[in-house]
Formats: sequence, C-alpha cells, structure tokens
Amino acid sequence: MKPGIRALTLLLSSGLAVTASAEVYRWTDASGAVHFSDTPPDTGQPARVELREPVTVPMADNIGQAERVRKSRKAVGRMLAPSGEDRYRQEKQQAQARAARCRKLNQRLERIQAQLRRGHSNERGNRLREQKREVGDQYSRECILN
Repeated sequence: MKPGIRALTLLLSSGLAVTASAEVYRWTDASGAVHFSDTPPDTGQPARVELREPVTVPMADNIGQAERVRKSRKAVGRMLAPSGEDRYRQEKQQAQARAARCRKLNQRLERIQAQLRRGHSNERGNRLREQKREVGDQYSRECILN
C-alpha cells in the first residue's frame, strides 16, 4: 500500500472515531425552542447530554422469541379446545347455524329480486339495488367464501 493512501486511511479512521465519541449539547433559545447540537452555542450555557449505548438484540434472538411465542399460543389453543365428542358436537352446531344463516340470506336476496322484477320508481329501485348489493356481499362472505 502506498504511504499516502495509508496516511489518508489512518486520518479518516481517526476522524470517524472522534465523530463517534462527539459530545451533544442541549440549550433553549430566547424564544423557548430547545436545540440539540454537537457544537455548543455561542451564547448561553448549554447542558451536556449523556448518551447511552444503543441496545441491540441479535436477529437470532428475535426469531427464537417469535418461535417460543408461537409454540405457547398453540399450546394454549390445544388446552382450550374442546375434546373429541364435544368438538364434534360444537362443529355440527356451528355448521347448522351457518346453514340457517345462509338460507335466510338467500331468501332475503330472492325477496329483493322479486321486488325488483315488479318494477318500482327510481328511488325505491335504487334502494332495493343497494340492499341487494349489501345482502349479496354478506352472503358471499359468509356462505360462499368461507
């Protein structure tokens, strides 16, 4: 390595070390605004701010913690889940309730469609079309997509 490049590298690395250990000053100006700077102001008495080292957590520790939380949630879910026959009974009741909701929504859609076929004024027809969109969206979310 050439002596000039070596000297420049040494100078830059020492400059970075000085910058990293720079002091921080805090002061309030005449209008009440608080300022922070690495150089003290020309007027007034600045307070020196003590900076603490930043806390860093290795990525592996974050990933490990996330995995432990995931396992804990699964374990709690298993403990709270109903067992065998109870689970079957609950699932059957939920399926029946869902089927009943879907039948009601479908009947409501059919009623709205029948009213639309009869013909109504623009205002009434617009309200019926809006209802049909809302009920149709709800039917899609609850009965088709799930």
